[in-house]
Amino acid sequence: MLARRPRDPLQVVRRRSQELKLQVDSLFSESQLKGALEPNKRQDIYQRCIQLKQAIDENKSTLQKLKKADEAAPVGNYDQRKEEEQALLDKLTHQLQELTVDISKENMTKTGAPTEKEEDSDSTKEQDDDGDDDDDDEEEEENSEESAGEEEESEEEEEQQEDESLKQAANKEYIALGDFTAQEAGDLTFKKGEILLIIEKKPDGWWIAKNAKGNEGLIPKTYVEPYNKEKEDQESSEEDSEEDVDVGDEAADRSEVKQRTDSRWNAVRKAISEINTVDVLTTMGAIPAGFRPSTLSQLLEEGNQFRASYFLQPELTASQLAFRDLVWDAKSSTIRSRPSHVSLVLTLWSCKMIPLPGTSIQVLSRHVRLCVFDGNRVLSNIHTVRATWQPKKPKTWAFSPQVTGILPCLLDGDCFIRSNSSSPDLRILFELGISYIRNSTGERGELSCGWAFLKLFDASGVPIPAKTYELLLNGGTPYEKGVEVDPSVSRRAHSSVFHQMLTMRRQPQLLIKLRSLNQRTRNMLSLLPETLIGSMSCSHLLVFYRQILGDVLLKDRMNSQSTDLISHPMLASFPKLFEQPEVMDALRSSWAEKESTLKRSEKRDRELLKASFLLVYHDCVLPLLHSTLLPPFKWAEEETEAARWKIIADFLKQTHENEGALQALLSQDGVHKPFDLLEQAYDFLDVGRKRAS
Repeated sequence: MLARRPRDPLQVVRRRSQELKLQVDSLFSESQLKGALEPNKRQDIYQRCIQLKQAIDENKSTLQKLKKADEAAPVGNYDQRKEEEQALLDKLTHQLQELTVDISKENMTKTGAPTEKEEDSDSTKEQDDDGDDDDDDEEEEENSEESAGEEEESEEEEEQQEDESLKQAANKEYIALGDFTAQEAGDLTFKKGEILLIIEKKPDGWWIAKNAKGNEGLIPKTYVEPYNKEKEDQESSEEDSEEDVDVGDEAADRSEVKQRTDSRWNAVRKAISEINTVDVLTTMGAIPAGFRPSTLSQLLEEGNQFRASYFLQPELTASQLAFRDLVWDAKSSTIRSRPSHVSLVLTLWSCKMIPLPGTSIQVLSRHVRLCVFDGNRVLSNIHTVRATWQPKKPKTWAFSPQVTGILPCLLDGDCFIRSNSSSPDLRILFELGISYIRNSTGERGELSCGWAFLKLFDASGVPIPAKTYELLLNGGTPYEKGVEVDPSVSRRAHSSVFHQMLTMRRQPQLLIKLRSLNQRTRNMLSLLPETLIGSMSCSHLLVFYRQILGDVLLKDRMNSQSTDLISHPMLASFPKLFEQPEVMDALRSSWAEKESTLKRSEKRDRELLKASFLLVYHDCVLPLLHSTLLPPFKWAEEETEAARWKIIADFLKQTHENEGALQALLSQDGVHKPFDLLEQAYDFLDVGRKRAS
């Protein structure tokens, strides 16, 4: 007779799970019988619950250790079967937890205070008894107190065992303060006013709850509060009760909620009193916990010292009699090139898994701001590159999109970086940000969606290689440590290597590429200021500006010690183009068109190129800067940007047809403001002093 083949490991676990299920069902049936409420029966049922819970945990542990390779024969849908068994064991665990809670409630009811009838009967008996029986009564009371003390000790032991078995399970009813829609698999959707049973409270703020239909999932704790039916009935019956405080909850579709007394709601009230919009949005759950007010945006608003126009000006020496970073080379008849400690070009590729804000705010712009940073302070101008995104992939940002015509400099992901700082901890700071408007109040602001550092030198002082880097984003500000952009990504982290890899892929990150420089690019960047960050699409225009600046200040000036104003509209107005990127793009387009008409020999003539560039600048930029039709530039306003683009495009078309802007300037329509001579004069000493300070 052939020996019976042993069962496969997964089959053994499944068989054991079915046996445990039958035992749990049998235990539930016994608990519904009339005699099950007696103390000895309750104690027996409670002990059996503990034993079954231990058996289920052992079966869970065995199930988690199983691998597909352990099976003697191939098993179809192996992973699915394991998940089904895990779900069954979890369900049995929750059933046992509910049963233990019910038993503990019955214990509290039985050992509670006596009823009024019992008190009346006891008092009547005491009055009928003689004085001789008082001693016996006192002895009985002492015995009852001793027995009550023993019962209390046993109850405390039972409660300790219960706490250990439930593992911080709350099993308390909570009421939903607003609507919540599941954001990920495993979340529980619920409506305002729905009663939820909290099964387990987790420290990250996401609790496991069950609704009336028996569905379980994760919920945010800020959406619920303890449900007290007696208190609600009492409050509704009182006529002089205080009115409830209604607060517009951004995360709960601005539904009316009652005043809460937990610490998180105290933070909301504090944020409202301090009129801090970001704190309100964060506490309400409208934005991820790692979002902060944009640090670099605040620096840009403080003044001009972190703008490109500030670093573009020549720097005076300490004596203010010469320029430190602008030196004339008589041999080549142009400004001398000045290599800097850092001179590189990087490309912003994309941003992945960037968390989405709530529906209570409207995103106006997605962008990346970058600067040179030494760990304590910003050492360069703050350069901004706007990102694009697709509705199908809202968490992915892209740069340098394919467009018709020239690529706007604001969307150009190719950036040059120059810095002459000798700090050993020199790095590039990237801050991802969004400009937003609140739907309820119309208030505007800018948030940081995360930041990252790229150290430019290793521990031995060697520059990092030119390659692609994946930078994980941090939450908070650049001066905070250990803050996650979105804690909900790591709240489902698993101990296995596979799940850790999946979690890492879900982390917000920025992809950049450091490019190796050829000799032509290196020579061009050496003509720029020693410290500057800008778009590569505008670098050739900056070189023209620096060369013309050198001609005017170092070659054509009659007296090098003269501090008189210099009449030069181009030098006076060119730095303003950094604040109006559409006008800079118009100059790029006009110069590209002009350059295409030049002969090869003319392109080699440096003086001819500078003269041609000045003519294009006067025909294109100056009329636009003084146009009354062109609305003022406003950041992240789509209507204003569209209107500016249309007016600039119409002007360029008209200038091309009339072969210059003279006809438009002399027209009687009066579409241009009169030129002020002071606005067209270049005060190099004034801007030089600002740069030196």
